[in-house]
Amino acid sequence: MLSRMEKVATPLANPLRSPQSIANELERGRRLGLLGRWHLASLDAPTVAVVWAWAFAWTVRIPLPAWPLALLGLAVWAIYVGDRLLDARAGGALQERHRFHWRHRRILAPLAAGAALAAAAIARRRVPALALPQDSAVALATLAYFSGVHGRIRLPQGVRRLMEAAGSREGLVGGLFAAGCLLPAWSVDPVGFPLPRLVLPAIYFSALAWLNVRAITCWETEGLRLGRTADVLAGAGVLLAVGLASWEPRAAAMVALGAMSAALVGWLDRRRDADPVGLRAAVDLVLLTPLLLVLAR
Repeated sequence: MLSRMEKVATPLANPLRSPQSIANELERGRRLGLLGRWHLASLDAPTVAVVWAWAFAWTVRIPLPAWPLALLGLAVWAIYVGDRLLDARAGGALQERHRFHWRHRRILAPLAAGAALAAAAIARRRVPALALPQDSAVALATLAYFSGVHGRIRLPQGVRRLMEAAGSREGLVGGLFAAGCLLPAWSVDPVGFPLPRLVLPAIYFSALAWLNVRAITCWETEGLRLGRTADVLAGAGVLLAVGLASWEPRAAAMVALGAMSAALVGWLDRRRDADPVGLRAAVDLVLLTPLLLVLAR
């Protein structure tokens, strides 16, 4: 989902594809299965975003219509496709998701542009004026960070300060992702949105998003293990859920499912010798535990 947005160095070659390379790609596609394709097509991040946004709204009993979830899903997908295409264009130590996007750039780039335009149209027509400041703040912070990573400019001072507060780029990505997932409920009810009731769940899910990004970074570039960190975050989630249970039972349920996700990330870390694409897809799949809240409706 939240694979690290990073600048890489060497231009990617683009030779003419031979029949053998096409045959190899078809064989690779057969091996990947549905889960692998879900990850490679960058559908994992918007899926997680929509599920988390619905869960935050469920926690504070705000019914969500389809449009804010569609807006969030389209925007997140466009951002992630753009990020992977820019990484692939720059070249360097690329992963399979980057190569997939580059091979299919003539399809994915126009689709991502269309998704961004559709998201902008929905925002213009449906987002209330009272919700625009917070929506715009998250959008501008994301754009500034994205420009600093992929452009030949320094990150803006405000974004650098946010990174320092978050502890790392991965922390900032996690915070922005969780903040974006709060926006659908806020956009539907900007006056009555009970932000204080979601502060602790939002902080915890920011940490969970950071764990996801950090796990991918460790597996792909640093060769480090993250199992203990995941276990600590899972334990913290259990304690937080217990503390919330008496006065915010819905928030407690959401945090408890987040703790389950953290524990599953730790479990995956101990099985990191699995197929790389399958492992990356699985570490995003385990973030969908809030779907179990449907059973509590």
